[in-house]
Amino acid sequence: MKSRFEPIAVEPHTSWTLLDSPLTHDSPFAWHHHAVWELRLTLNSRGFRYVGHDVAPFGDGDLVLVAPEVPHCWCSALRVRAAQHPMARVICFSDTWARALARVCPEMSPLQTLLTWAQPAVQFSPAVADGVRPTIEHMADQDAPARLVSLLRVLEQLSRDADAQRIGAAGVCRRDLPLSADVRVRRVLDVMHRRYAEALRLADLAAMACMSVSAFHRAFRKHTQCSAMGYVARLRIGHACRLLLHTDRTVSRVAEDVGYGSLALFNRQFKALKGLPPTAFRRQRGALPPPPAHQHAFAGCAFAGQCVHCLQSS
Repeated sequence: MKSRFEPIAVEPHTSWTLLDSPLTHDSPFAWHHHAVWELRLTLNSRGFRYVGHDVAPFGDGDLVLVAPEVPHCWCSALRVRAAQHPMARVICFSDTWARALARVCPEMSPLQTLLTWAQPAVQFSPAVADGVRPTIEHMADQDAPARLVSLLRVLEQLSRDADAQRIGAAGVCRRDLPLSADVRVRRVLDVMHRRYAEALRLADLAAMACMSVSAFHRAFRKHTQCSAMGYVARLRIGHACRLLLHTDRTVSRVAEDVGYGSLALFNRQFKALKGLPPTAFRRQRGALPPPPAHQHAFAGCAFAGQCVHCLQSS
């Protein structure tokens, strides 16, 4: 399933867009990207968010900034408060507008640093997110000039969040990565997404690309920002996350299904990429309703949704 381009319209006489997006547990898996930055505040919902190759839970008050052209989707599973409707308040602005603002207004210069650092996305700390939440919630009741002042206040506070965390910084999944610049690398990527569970050796991948091992290593890292074996590991662990969350298979069976002959190696690589062992990952996330078929196919796809399972489900 390929990432769908979603155009973001800007209202007349405004420089950015404020949107409200309702969230329901049965919403389709809308894997999409767009040409603008997206600041997203989730209200009264918990579930899983998919940003680039990263899969992580979100909860009420989750505040994330996603860079342009990065595929993403939020999947709501449960309401936090039964009496209120779950929703997301979404702020969209162009990179040109934000960087011009940072250049023209010295007070906003930290925003330039944030935009450069927040690739492909950043999650703001709970303290800062809670601090700006009332301002973002009240924007819908303001006229355009007051709303702009509120946005500037929010961006200024977010730019000073020392505890913000980057999402998916390794192996950035961007639609505009120059993969088409070298069809040989693209050909290898297609093979990786189809055969990630097989024993893939660097020498064999280099041969597929008709390159020496050293030349292939440089070309692959240039186009994906990670090594070929690191990319395979992220594909496997991404699929393992899906199996752990949405099936009752044992950890050893999951490890085998995604291509690991050694359970110890699987546990080490899983913890290195996800920060905790597979069993703890499953326990921490809890039991959530299984996603629809097309989401199920993508949920384990660690990068751009190009794997054979996604393509068969689209």
